[in-house]
Amino acid sequence: MEKTEKQKMLAGELYLAEDPELAAENKRANRLLRSYNSTTEEQQQRQQILQELFGKIGHKASIVPPFHCDYGSNIFAGDRLYINYGCVILDCNTVHIGENVLCAPYVQIYTAYHPTEPEIRLTGKELAAPINNVWIGGSAIICPGVTIGDNTTIGAGSVVVKDIPKNVVAAGNPCRVIRYLS
Repeated sequence: MEKTEKQKMLAGELYLAEDPELAAENKRANRLLRSYNSTTEEQQQRQQILQELFGKIGHKASIVPPFHCDYGSNIFAGDRLYINYGCVILDCNTVHIGENVLCAPYVQIYTAYHPTEPEIRLTGKELAAPINNVWIGGSAIICPGVTIGDNTTIGAGSVVVKDIPKNVVAAGNPCRVIRYLS
């Protein structure tokens, strides 16, 4: 039996984002995001929208609008999540965000990427890889397939292109460990 485009996307294989199932899921997310981003300080309403949008959202989550994502359903977040203004999560694959995570303004988390071979890229097919457990500073970019360990801080403006271990402070472009925490 042939895989659906969504199954291919979540498996990290080439897929077509224009697929009707994926387009419908993106449209659903856009509707929920419009509603969420137009709220002011209605915390109960915001929490209800996030519960509908995300695959999982823990207790006491707070995301300051504007917030943007592709599907929402591929984002799994723990308790006490705080995301500041302007976060973008391209959740074409799973994004697992742990508990007590703080994201500064304009954090970007990308699971989507495009083939480097021009002949494949021109077919319109793209790829996605999962991201796990992020804790990141302002304007940092987390690239596809990266895992960031628990209790780790990623410095502002960093570009994370490879796994970062737990209990460290890491920063830079490319992001690298600059200090181990005890």
